[in-house]
Amino acid sequence: MPTACMPALSGFPRADGRKGIRNVVAVAYTVECAHHVARLIVNAFPGQEVHLIGFPGCYPNDYADRMMKRLVTHPNVGAALIVSLGCESFNRRGLEEAAAASGRPVHTITIQQNGGTRTSVADGIEWVRWARESLALQQRVPMGVDELVVATICGGSDSTSGITANPAVGVAFDRLVAAGAACIFEETGELVGCEFHMKRRAATPELGDAIVSCVNKAAHYYTVLGHGSFAPGNADGGLTTQEEKSLGAYAKSGASPISGVLRPGDQPGGGGLYLLDVVPDGEVRFGFPNIADNAEIVELIACGAHVTLFTTGRGSVVGSAISPVIKVCANPATFQHLSEDMDVNAGRILAGEATLEQVGAEIVELVARVANGEQSCSEALGHQEFILTYKQFEASGPECFPLKAA
Repeated sequence: MPTACMPALSGFPRADGRKGIRNVVAVAYTVECAHHVARLIVNAFPGQEVHLIGFPGCYPNDYADRMMKRLVTHPNVGAALIVSLGCESFNRRGLEEAAAASGRPVHTITIQQNGGTRTSVADGIEWVRWARESLALQQRVPMGVDELVVATICGGSDSTSGITANPAVGVAFDRLVAAGAACIFEETGELVGCEFHMKRRAATPELGDAIVSCVNKAAHYYTVLGHGSFAPGNADGGLTTQEEKSLGAYAKSGASPISGVLRPGDQPGGGGLYLLDVVPDGEVRFGFPNIADNAEIVELIACGAHVTLFTTGRGSVVGSAISPVIKVCANPATFQHLSEDMDVNAGRILAGEATLEQVGAEIVELVARVANGEQSCSEALGHQEFILTYKQFEASGPECFPLKAA
């Protein structure tokens, strides 16, 4: 039901009971050697909801396998075409079975068995055209706020991020959580020093300890690598220290109690606020935890995010495949310079033209409009960035979630 802070929503029903705010045909390659063929298939449908995703590695990885399964069964995905070379180690049959078990139309093209590039592209285009026609017959149905998953990430941060866009998203998150939505914030590598603030907000003492542990893991990971999550662009934008950046990033989480810690691909157990742990488990062996903002966006989407709120001070133009990205711009000068790429001007707070509460309410209203079909700026501009690399995670323990009442 709609609430005082959230208009009525609608979505596409899925067989697993969830609802999607988009009806995407995902074209998923299972090794870099199949990337070109998959891209040619997607390019035959410009401006349509046909999105390219994939894993480039030839050698198997449990994390990548899990991520791809979560992505092709994401509620925003209505059908999936899998494009395989044929000799890679990725379990394409398992991916196809996961999509089929979710009730989605799915088809696999194996290039080595299908006659090569031209025939595979032609067959893929034919199948996607059929899938698009089938999905076009689906109708939206009412969707509750408690069925919505909203994520947030910051990128291209500057000295204005922590005082405008990030706390405004925190206000929006508090409103969304109060309305029953699941909200996910990240990233533990940018929250070093904030772990005990988060511990005090944890739903249980065990969860509080788990939050501290995952931030300590991130601090160790970055220490071994010899760098932190602080880019030259952050300094150029007026940020002075890692601590200042961390506190600004933390502001995106708002003030609601924290309900759980997720690993990439974990699904929220219901409404509430969740922290996504993006730093791999075990020994330090995978390099930088995420090589770009879009790697984190993909992990948020794999956790079920219907839409991602992206705060930026310096300006970022990226979007994503599968789930829309909404840009919340912290710096009024950046908003003016990159206005076609920005959705919300949180920089008005600096000029005294709006309050945090007003911008937070504006973000919530825009989330509802985008959920109901309005395109975000990055969608309208055709952005569908996607990155998936190697990682390793252990399963989340019971301490990562509050105990359920008997």
